[in-house]
Amino acid sequence: MTTDRRVLVHPDKESLAGSVAARFITKMIDILDEFEEANVVLTGGTMGEKVLEAIRTSPASHTIDWSRITFWWGDERFVARDDADRNELQARRALLDHVPVDESKVHAYPAAGEGVDLDEAARMYARELAEAAPEGKEYPRFNIMFLGVGPDGHIASLFPGHDEIRITDTSVVPVRNSPKPPPERLSLTLPVIQSADRIWMVLAGADKASAIGLALAGASVDEVPVAGAQGRKRTVFFVDQEAAAEVPAALIAPSY
Repeated sequence: MTTDRRVLVHPDKESLAGSVAARFITKMIDILDEFEEANVVLTGGTMGEKVLEAIRTSPASHTIDWSRITFWWGDERFVARDDADRNELQARRALLDHVPVDESKVHAYPAAGEGVDLDEAARMYARELAEAAPEGKEYPRFNIMFLGVGPDGHIASLFPGHDEIRITDTSVVPVRNSPKPPPERLSLTLPVIQSADRIWMVLAGADKASAIGLALAGASVDEVPVAGAQGRKRTVFFVDQEAAAEVPAALIAPSY
């Protein structure tokens, strides 16, 4: 596993979202020059949505061949498909409904109220991942994986001290009794997260500072799950000034 983790600090949320959007567009063009298809994992939350909005409104967004990108989610709230809490709905509203994606390549998690329970929903998404995977693999090669990070250090829906963070024998796990509502969720497991080429975490606000500081200081994954978020090629924390408060100066990259 790579140890190349970088922290890029931005003055505020708006410049943070704009910078990540610009980097995404540039990197995606490079990836699609190298590969016929790309796999991108999306996240929810305020900053996740802001980044997607910034990608949509960028004058350069049209330079991406959106039809060659397959979209996945790191986790999802097990709520109705039209529930405002649903990460899929946020992503569609911010970006996917406004660019020429191939709808068959948008892999949303099953939703509540559609005839499957939480366990079957997890198995269904695991099957989708396996069907899109190279031969002999359980999930695709993820070129970029966006992750949010909670004030408690959780990533996707893998929470500190919960059993799901320790599960390694499946790609998707049902989550019950989430400490953050709604209680029922679906999440990729840590091995799947760690398989991504690039993990990009976008964080803003003083309440995230402790989690980042602990992760970079070597905290245990069980106590601070974000400590385990390391991509195969690169791991980048895109943060605003407030979230960077406890990051050692030596780890802050002047450029990327």
